[in-house]
Amino acid sequence: MRLWIPPVCVVLLAAAAPAPARKLTFEERIEITRGLTAEYATVKVLLPRSKKALPINQDGTYDKQKWEEAGREHGPAARAGDLIQITKVDIGDDKLTLDINGGFKGGRKWYERIEVGMGSRTSPIGSQTTAPGGTSIVILFPKGLPAMEAAEFKKILKPVLDFERRSATEQFVETLPEPIQAAIKEQRAVEGMDREMVLLALGRPKNKVRESKEGVETEDWIFGEPPGKITFVTFEGSKVVRVKESYAGLGGAVMPPLEPR
Repeated sequence: MRLWIPPVCVVLLAAAAPAPARKLTFEERIEITRGLTAEYATVKVLLPRSKKALPINQDGTYDKQKWEEAGREHGPAARAGDLIQITKVDIGDDKLTLDINGGFKGGRKWYERIEVGMGSRTSPIGSQTTAPGGTSIVILFPKGLPAMEAAEFKKILKPVLDFERRSATEQFVETLPEPIQAAIKEQRAVEGMDREMVLLALGRPKNKVRESKEGVETEDWIFGEPPGKITFVTFEGSKVVRVKESYAGLGGAVMPPLEPR
């Protein structure tokens, strides 16, 4: 016995069927990858380590019990307040997977906990995130991954990760004079900076040299290595008094001092 279905019913059934999600274009995939890869965020809840990516629904909800079970089995990847970094983005047809701090096998290395220095002043040899371990998160889209920008994925993750919270460093920079702020953003050292400002602008130096002339002690911080630009930042006391740049040892230039406040 053959069932006859009127043509009008076939049309209605076809109209009622959900349309397949449009596949992302190459440009959209690039925007998502660039907008999320290497981004830092502050953790808002305990983030467990897990061999399987921790699922989050597209509305930002997640199964807290499953996350707690993963935490009891493998411990925390990060606690509330820790700074983490997205290290890999994988775009699927119906999901977006993010590796946090290198994924389950990632996290802080043994050498990142070592500090070196002279006297009572030491500093870590690695400047990574504050989170102890790595894990993965997957955002699920049962009807297919929609065409969304990276900023919209960050909103979905807002119950777990805060991408907008300013760090203590950012707040500190905003309290500085505008010329200093500009120099830090442009990654250059200028006269009048102190050590913390230079670290924010250029990172940790390759080498340090101290000397004393006519009772005046100076300390040179050396950035870069040949071939390429070498920057010499000279401190007297706690302040920068001179910045000199040279290229592979050929000539040099002195950065102009800041205008007096």
